[in-house]
Amino acid sequence: MSFERIAVVGAGAWGSALANTIARAGRAVLLAARDRAGAEALIERRESPRLPGVRLDERIGIAPLKAEVGRYDAVLLAVPAQELRAAARAIAPELKAGTPVVACAKGIERGTHKFMSEVIAEAAPAALPAILSGPSFAAEVARGLPAAVTLAAREEEEAAALARALGSATFRPYHSTDVRGVEIGGAAKNVLAIAAGIVAGRGLGASAAAALVTRGFAELFRFGRALGARAETLTGLSGLGDVILSCASAQSRNYSLGIALGKGARPAAAQAGGILAEGRFTAPVLLEMASAHGIEMPIAAAVVDILAGKASVDAAIEALLTRPFRAEG
Repeated sequence: MSFERIAVVGAGAWGSALANTIARAGRAVLLAARDRAGAEALIERRESPRLPGVRLDERIGIAPLKAEVGRYDAVLLAVPAQELRAAARAIAPELKAGTPVVACAKGIERGTHKFMSEVIAEAAPAALPAILSGPSFAAEVARGLPAAVTLAAREEEEAAALARALGSATFRPYHSTDVRGVEIGGAAKNVLAIAAGIVAGRGLGASAAAALVTRGFAELFRFGRALGARAETLTGLSGLGDVILSCASAQSRNYSLGIALGKGARPAAAQAGGILAEGRFTAPVLLEMASAHGIEMPIAAAVVDILAGKASVDAAIEALLTRPFRAEG
C-alpha cells in the first residue's frame, strides 16, 4: 500500500502540526480548513492562529474542506471529537472504498457513546477507520522535536503502511491493531489530566499528585480491559505514555483546566476562552459507560461532579480521601 497523497482535515494546532510532519516525511499533503475564510487566512499567513510562531511548510497545500478531500490516499481528521462526525460526513461522498480515515481526536461522542472509529464507520461507510494517539504536544511536533505515537487500524498491514507513510526521523508512529485500546487510552487520560491539574492547582503536593495519577491510571486500565483493550496497549504510548505527558505539563489543555479549577475558578469560567479541553466532554460519557459496565471510577466521578458544579473541589477531595481502605488493584 502506498499513501503518497495525504489530506489533513482541521487547521488547528494539531492539524497544522501533522501537516508539517507529513510534509517532512516527503508526502504530498493538503491541509483542509473547515471554512473558506479559515483557508484564505492560512494561505495568506502560512500560520495557524492556534499555533502562533510556527510556520506551515511551503510544500503544504491549503484549501477549504470539500467532498473532494475524500479522493486522497488517506485522510486524517484532526478536529475535536464532538465535531468528527461532521468532518467524516463531509468527505464521505468522494471516499473510495478502503481509504484510511484516521481519527486524531481523543474522546468519545456524547449521546451515542461511540468511539471515534465507530463514528467514522457510521459517517463514512467506505472508510477504513484508524486512530492516531499518543504523547505529543502540537507545538513540539510542528517544530520537528522528537515524538512517538501509536497508529492503530483493524488490519496490521494497513496500520504498518500508514505508520511508514507518516513516520519521519523525528515522528515515530508504532503500529497496532488494538483500535479500541488506543481510543480508550487517549479519551480516558484527558479526564485524568483534569484531576491531576486540580491537585496541582490546589497545591496538594507531589505525593498527592503521584497517588492521584497512579490510582487514576488503575481506573483507566480497569475500564480499558473491561471493554476489550489489550494490557500492552494501555501501558504503552497511547495509554500510560500519554498519561505521563498530560498529567504533568501546562501545555496540556486538560491539565490547565484542572489547575484553574483547583485554584478556585468556577467551572464555567475555567472552561471559557475558546481553549478546547476534550476531557470536559469525555468525563460524563466515560462515567456513564463505566456505570453501565459496573466499573468503579471514583476519580472520574469526582471530575464529573466538579465540572457539573455538583461538588466543590474540597468536597470532592474529601470524598476521595475518606473512601474505605482496600487492597491495591
